[in-house]
Amino acid sequence: MNSTDATTFWDDLYATRPAATDAPSANARLAETVDGVQPGTALDLGCGAGGDALFLARRGWRVTAVDVSAVATGRLADLAQRLGLGDRIRTATHDLGETFPDGSFDLVSAQYLHTPLPLDRDAVLRAAAGALRPGGLLLVVDHGSIAPWSWNQDPDTHFPAPAEIAAGLDLDPAGWTVERADAPRRIATGPDGSTAEVVDHVLTIRRTA
Repeated sequence: MNSTDATTFWDDLYATRPAATDAPSANARLAETVDGVQPGTALDLGCGAGGDALFLARRGWRVTAVDVSAVATGRLADLAQRLGLGDRIRTATHDLGETFPDGSFDLVSAQYLHTPLPLDRDAVLRAAAGALRPGGLLLVVDHGSIAPWSWNQDPDTHFPAPAEIAAGLDLDPAGWTVERADAPRRIATGPDGSTAEVVDHVLTIRRTA
């Protein structure tokens, strides 16, 4: 499927949802990872409605928030301005399979960067690792289970373990170090307000050189 198809798919998806009037909740694994960390520059890959970008900006980070959907990035830019965070959030529209944002960052966050469309995720995450400054952290959080409200209800779905994802990136251990690779559980709340226990696959990689 080509870039236009991906753009149309995600634009249509976000257009069917009401625009947020306040900051959506941040992802739990991002919040726990940056707790107590000195703010710097962050790249939010697949920013969606912008909860993570706004969370980081409110804590002093300067955030580049990217998504394939111009509907999503446009809404986030407008919301950031209304919340007084426009000077801390820069939005950009990228099909990450084709282009990657410029710059170097102290944190690159890829939260549930899943798509039903073709995407070379390993290549995207390698580019993300390469965008880290020395000492910077790549945080990859993936689904490790199927929630009742997930669009994917295939019981045979394979969720790659964090160690598998790290292996696929094939990063030189002289320059990057895996600091966390585990599968914690948490209680999540779905769009309809229902709750369920879910598994997250969490991978953190530090650029050491």
